[in-house]
Amino acid sequence: MKKIRKALISVSDKKNLYLLLKNIAKYKIQLISSGGTFKEIKKLGFKCLEVSKYTGFPEILDGRVKTLHPKIHAGILSKRNHKSHLKDLKNNNFEEIDLVVVNFYPFEKTLESTNSHNKIIENIDVGGPTMVRAAAKNYNDVTVITKSEQYNKFIEELNNNNGSTSIEFRQKMSEEAFTETAYYDVLISNYFNKKSKNLFPQKKIIYGNLIEKLRYGENPHQEAAIYSESNKLNIKQLHGKQLSYNNYNDIFSALIISKSLPKNTGTVIVKHANPCGVSINKNVVKSYKLALACDPTSAFGGIVSCNFKINKKLAIELNKLFLEVVIGNKIESEALKVLKQKKNLRVINANDLKLNDLQNVVSNFNSMLLQFSDTKTFASKNFQVVSKKKPNFKTLKNLIFAFNVCRFVKSNAIVLVKKDSTVGIGSGQPSRLDSCKIAINKMRQFQTKNDNDEIIAASDAFFPFVDGIEILVQAGVTAVIQPSGSIRDKEIIKFANQTGTILVFSKTRHFRH
Repeated sequence: MKKIRKALISVSDKKNLYLLLKNIAKYKIQLISSGGTFKEIKKLGFKCLEVSKYTGFPEILDGRVKTLHPKIHAGILSKRNHKSHLKDLKNNNFEEIDLVVVNFYPFEKTLESTNSHNKIIENIDVGGPTMVRAAAKNYNDVTVITKSEQYNKFIEELNNNNGSTSIEFRQKMSEEAFTETAYYDVLISNYFNKKSKNLFPQKKIIYGNLIEKLRYGENPHQEAAIYSESNKLNIKQLHGKQLSYNNYNDIFSALIISKSLPKNTGTVIVKHANPCGVSINKNVVKSYKLALACDPTSAFGGIVSCNFKINKKLAIELNKLFLEVVIGNKIESEALKVLKQKKNLRVINANDLKLNDLQNVVSNFNSMLLQFSDTKTFASKNFQVVSKKKPNFKTLKNLIFAFNVCRFVKSNAIVLVKKDSTVGIGSGQPSRLDSCKIAINKMRQFQTKNDNDEIIAASDAFFPFVDGIEILVQAGVTAVIQPSGSIRDKEIIKFANQTGTILVFSKTRHFRH
């Protein structure tokens, strides 16, 4: 146990400060503070000595230097059972500081509120992290508190031990303190990397705030949790039981597709991280029904993501099928009442989620693969018509829609589309020909044949041989979109021209492994 006699308090976040001070006062702990914290402590009616009077040295450089003084840091870093340390303190007339309560300038909030580089720089804390690191290093003798959320635990510790703290408590607070300083430094490092457009610096630090510990991972024997770079996810659960690891994985797969669709348009159904139906029909109920019709068998137990506000009429339709999760860009109150009739159905509002500078991280064998997400918006200029037969505006629009969906299907990927909806999806096959066969079989299984319907096919990479595009044309496909780049591109173009098939090349490939 270590008795606390002297404490240094310097906090930007002054929440619950009165509660902390009231309990510290019980044990006659001397307080030292500076700047706004000193003023607040005095205002709250507690005795406090200003840092400049304690050190005998004034604050300088507009407050940039106030706690950076040997009397402060010697008091924090000195080992209480080390004779030479005790001698140094005595010779310099320094005193031990037993408690450091510090949280930092709000750098993260500043980033969110301004683009002013000068304001951002001025909100980089120097003295605070320095004191915290010193106290955390010397946890054997010093208690360090870095967040107002820790006050209750600290007060309980004080009261249980008559103004002292245990080594176990100090070590735990030290662990959390080093996490705070590391997180703070990462924010600053990433800010400078982003400003200089250094996308892949020599040292890359991945950081996140714990959102929640999950019941388990992909399987019950795997532990799991979800983290976010911000203090919250930009999706909000409105109803249903706790989301699982697999739920989150499917939700993210569904959202990256639905958010890539035209504004306030589109329904996506996902199962096992793959889309099994997508429609951009502007009628919201019809959009869902068309997406469902693509593969109603796979949709059972899946996730529906709507790139629009869900209304009551659609909610009634959604409740007819067993679903794990329903996502909307807001859910009308009457619709939410309907969806809540299924107590386990997870209902998510994703209205605040945006596709901005997303990065994907894959980690294995203590290594990381890092890349930016494939979310750029397609335009006509990204494609080249290479066949003699040319698409009209409507056909080209459907080709681009099919290709957009295709890039989010696990490779090798084939997507078949009629009008504004998918009718067959083949995913995740080592052979592109097998993916073609799966997509065709899905279409034949679930779609009513109509010779007047134009069937469009998209492939996420080029066809290495004619057999892939040939089997699609034999199934009724009249237009194909694929990336260029094969040594047999000329053979593919020749086949398209021989069969009167529209062929469009993408200038970029879009694998999703």
